[in-house]
Amino acid sequence: MKLVFATNNLHKLEEVRKITDNNIEIVSLADINCHDDIPETADTLEGNALQKARYIKEKYGHDCFADDTGLEVEALNNAPGVYSARYAGSEHDAEANMKKLLYEMNNKTNRKARFRTVIALILNEKEYLFEGEIKGSISTEKKGINGFGYDPVFIPENYTQSFAEMGNEIKNSISHRAEAVKKLSVFLSNGIL
Repeated sequence: MKLVFATNNLHKLEEVRKITDNNIEIVSLADINCHDDIPETADTLEGNALQKARYIKEKYGHDCFADDTGLEVEALNNAPGVYSARYAGSEHDAEANMKKLLYEMNNKTNRKARFRTVIALILNEKEYLFEGEIKGSISTEKKGINGFGYDPVFIPENYTQSFAEMGNEIKNSISHRAEAVKKLSVFLSNGIL
């Protein structure tokens, strides 16, 4: 079976392909010749994921799934949350986002945080949601060179390394996205097709 993943983020695409069942061919927006700037104007992760999936289904006619991920920091009232990719401005600038986050966390003793991913699947005219979460904390400085987004400043619970230090194999087995994708994969392989 072929499913469109509503992303052009190569890191996410690679991560999801490694997690899903080999019987599912995951293609990107570029693979279906979609170069649109898909709106993400909802105020929840669920809303954004559904908005992106519905856009692809309506405009291109493909069964698809889309995700939205947010970093929720307890001491910042769960910010940046749904605005994680645009925390420092309208551009998706990971470096500026991390810099702003570390500045906001300066002198905060509560460094608890969690990553949440919501995946919206549209399959055979029905909509489904899958969620993954990982708890952890925000480091006081960037650590590591792997990964993307906030990976250098997020340390998962029960680990001493940031996502960016631990490498893709470990990260992909424990991450918020991995948990949501595993739920999606189990759903698809359980004969729902």
